[in-house]
Amino acid sequence: MAIGTNELVAKAEDIADQVLRYKSVLPTIARLCLISTFLEDGLRMWFQWNEQKDYMDMSWGCGKFLATVFVLINLVGQLGGCVMVLGRYKVPYACGILFFIVVLQTFAYSILWDLQFLFRNLALIGALLLVLAESKVEARSLFAGVPSLGDNKPKSYLQLTGRILIAFMFITLLRFEISFLQIVQDILGSVLMVLVTIGYKTKLSALILVLLLSLLNIYHNAWWTIPAHRPLRDFLKYDFFQTLSVIGGLLMIVSLGPGGVSMDEHKKKW
Repeated sequence: MAIGTNELVAKAEDIADQVLRYKSVLPTIARLCLISTFLEDGLRMWFQWNEQKDYMDMSWGCGKFLATVFVLINLVGQLGGCVMVLGRYKVPYACGILFFIVVLQTFAYSILWDLQFLFRNLALIGALLLVLAESKVEARSLFAGVPSLGDNKPKSYLQLTGRILIAFMFITLLRFEISFLQIVQDILGSVLMVLVTIGYKTKLSALILVLLLSLLNIYHNAWWTIPAHRPLRDFLKYDFFQTLSVIGGLLMIVSLGPGGVSMDEHKKKW
């Protein structure tokens, strides 16, 4: 039985290696997925300018001026940050801007007190940290031509924190229903998320999670099937693109690997 399982895992890893042959394209796809929620929300600020402004004024009683400033910051910050990430231009600054937007919206929309939305925002921050990790240049020696010693610790810790925060997305997808498929989904998702978090069989686990999360996203958040006049359409669209951003983070893990702080990395030293 153990031999059969090992052979199955080996075949699955071979398939994952086939995907990694497109490693030059994978980071671009990952970044496109990752910035999708910011791009969608930034465009929403543009097309629903008055509605967003009135909502903030009504919710906080802050006046038209501050409500306009809030919408403008979200619009420019998100669209600008997306362009910078896609163009690989000053990526740390872009990630900082998008991180600020996530924190700002967490407080502005009172997400802090809604665990489901809070966990999804934490997962989104985790995905941003993985983009930041990708942009980190490997540590270099002070002496030209001499190879640097040790790992790039900041990058490794960014990858670790990113992996841990992305796990929060799956917590929001757990449903305690007495249904065979739901129980299988909960167990499989939980096991894979633990493997990604501790960095064991990381690329394979992350790739399976990408497939699972993509199927669940299309099934649960099919916003395109809802008429435009119904508020449910906007809620599903928000969930869809947030989940797509986390999928981008997982694709970044597939591309980058788990980093220095992981079981996969320690196995190489055994």
